[in-house]
Amino acid sequence: MKLNRLILALAAASLAPAFANAATALNLSNYSVKGTYGLDRLDNLGGMGLEASAVTYARDRKSLFYVGDEGKGVVEISLTGSTLGYMAFDWKGTGSVNNDAEGLTYLGNGVLVLGEERLQDAYRFSYAKDGTATLKNSFVSLSNSVVGNDGMEGISYDSRNGGSFVTVKQNGPQAVKSAKLTFAAATGEPVSPLPKHGVSAPGGGNATDLIELFDPALLGLKSLSDVQTLSSVDALAGGAGADNLLVLSLDSRKLLEVNRKGVILSSFDLGNVLPNNGIEGVTVDELGNIYLVAEQLQGKGTPSDVKSQLIVLSALAPVPEPSTYGLMALGLGLLGVQARRRKQA
Repeated sequence: MKLNRLILALAAASLAPAFANAATALNLSNYSVKGTYGLDRLDNLGGMGLEASAVTYARDRKSLFYVGDEGKGVVEISLTGSTLGYMAFDWKGTGSVNNDAEGLTYLGNGVLVLGEERLQDAYRFSYAKDGTATLKNSFVSLSNSVVGNDGMEGISYDSRNGGSFVTVKQNGPQAVKSAKLTFAAATGEPVSPLPKHGVSAPGGGNATDLIELFDPALLGLKSLSDVQTLSSVDALAGGAGADNLLVLSLDSRKLLEVNRKGVILSSFDLGNVLPNNGIEGVTVDELGNIYLVAEQLQGKGTPSDVKSQLIVLSALAPVPEPSTYGLMALGLGLLGVQARRRKQA
């Protein structure tokens, strides 16, 4: 009995390095569209459900949150697009003129961070169904410059090492940045908001360890529309793949998996996925399922009942978790040991 336990321990120890780093990427070439789902317009709330521009996954709730780029509020939905609840935004005192909500990420325990494009500000709030988030109470400005409609398009949280954020700037120029963010309340009202752009409120938190991860030109994309860290995917945890990012481009109709040096690891062509809708937001769950949101059809002659869309991408063969590789190898190893012992006997 003691010998068997010793063999088991030695086999596990020798195999640990082999499976700890087994999953190094999602491999988007292995993905396909599992389904598309229309999202409620919520016309009774001023069309809060229209113009979906950012989405994030809440692991502890097994649900998604998304925002429209009119910034009316955040909507919680099921993984197949059914509305579960919503919360309005109060922008007073932030200095935002357009309320241009383009980024969203989930920190856990009902806490979200919203990104505003033109001010390049991030606002932290706790979700309360049917409530209102007063955004000036907890925010940080990622840049002292106020830009037009080419600013921050995405933000994603990485909970490792005390927590950090990755953001993307759409164009003029493009940027992919990482930073640690602290949040604080405004200390006063904004002074002389700029027409069409606004101006950040005084006070707020701080952005530290702010770095450019790589030159976005390496990606060859016409625009950067959202970003998603992959550290939360169980199959990648503990390995190099946990550092990877998903980068979405509306104008290039592409989703890329890249490392933090800007090397493209895999890609997914979105050209034939709702080709007349603007796909602007991306997130991922712990199993590696990918969720995208797209604005509704727009323009002259568009039907009045159109909806924003949720798109679900799933791997044809899910990436095995590192522990799965280990258990498989360990089982094969033990079978070999037992076979040799029977032969010797």
